[in-house]
Amino acid sequence: MTRSHLSHAFRLIIGIFTAFIVLNIGVASANSDSSGAVYILTNSPNGNAVMSWNRAADGALTLAGSYSTGGTGTGTGLGSQGALILSENHQWLFAVNAGSNDISVFRVRHERLVLTQRVPSGGLRPTSLTVHKDLLYVLNADGAGNITGFSGAQHGQLAPIANSTRPLSGSATAAAQVQFSPDGDALVVTERATQTIDTYRVGKNGLATGPIVNHSAGAVPFGFAFGKRNQLVVSEAGGGQNGLSAASSYVLKDNGTLTVRSASAQTFQGAACWVVVTKNGRYAYTANAAASSNSISGFRISEHGNLTLLTPDGRTGLTGDGPTDMALSNNSLFLYVRNARGNSISAFAVQADGSLQALPGASGLPAGAAGLAAY
Repeated sequence: MTRSHLSHAFRLIIGIFTAFIVLNIGVASANSDSSGAVYILTNSPNGNAVMSWNRAADGALTLAGSYSTGGTGTGTGLGSQGALILSENHQWLFAVNAGSNDISVFRVRHERLVLTQRVPSGGLRPTSLTVHKDLLYVLNADGAGNITGFSGAQHGQLAPIANSTRPLSGSATAAAQVQFSPDGDALVVTERATQTIDTYRVGKNGLATGPIVNHSAGAVPFGFAFGKRNQLVVSEAGGGQNGLSAASSYVLKDNGTLTVRSASAQTFQGAACWVVVTKNGRYAYTANAAASSNSISGFRISEHGNLTLLTPDGRTGLTGDGPTDMALSNNSLFLYVRNARGNSISAFAVQADGSLQALPGASGLPAGAAGLAAY
């Protein structure tokens, strides 16, 4: 082989080796989780506040502080999912003040929060929030009930959108959650009392139209989360055999209707009320709040949105007393669960096969706390 041929072969080998290293660094980065934070609401009627924990890269939590929202809570559970949410860029934290009927906005600055705004929620007892780019919608659960929209979420300065308030399917619906679809073109609301799931179309001006009322596949639809391809996983606190809970999956169509994929897939546990879906859309988890359960049920989500339990008994992870709100870290490597009766946080490392490895959590939460957000 000539010197030029050897030189060309050497350069080719170096190029392949470099590409291999870059590719593997990219894969490692995509599957790693840098440090972050976990937040809960004290929900105190004497002065609401956000408690903050720093999250290490290994999932460990360290209490960082408590920050007043300037509003008040109710002192009791809100019966909702999404009382506390982060903006998509994690620069802003939004919190409901269910006792004073307003929303607080915090700037996230490294290891602390800075309160920047309070704005009326447009209704009574705000309990759930959702954000997509510059839009934020709130679910007001009391009175006739409604959803109301705001602009300015990307910059932490909420401004009510004129004529954005929309009704629910009726009054006294016990609505539990509002959330945008991944593309921001739709909003979804679960109603426990009416056994329905409302959908709304969202225009380019931020105004929602609807609701389109879809009947739930099972009893007491509560929390929900979106996966890939507009797949929607909804917990059913009263679904399944013998009154035990379940989860159903749907596909959200462009016209706002829902098509059932898995109807009332049983958890074999009680009071499945809260749901999260991993970033890759492969796994869903329900928090089973019944005292006889105190567990997390994991489901595998197929490409078409069908649900299959990860463990035959439905106990993928064991929690503290009364698991309720849940949140996943950035790349879904860690799952955090607020235990309402135990006043604690359970923590898990999410494995590649969807199984959960228990980690040290946190304790000392106030009674009546609500919500949980993490990154």
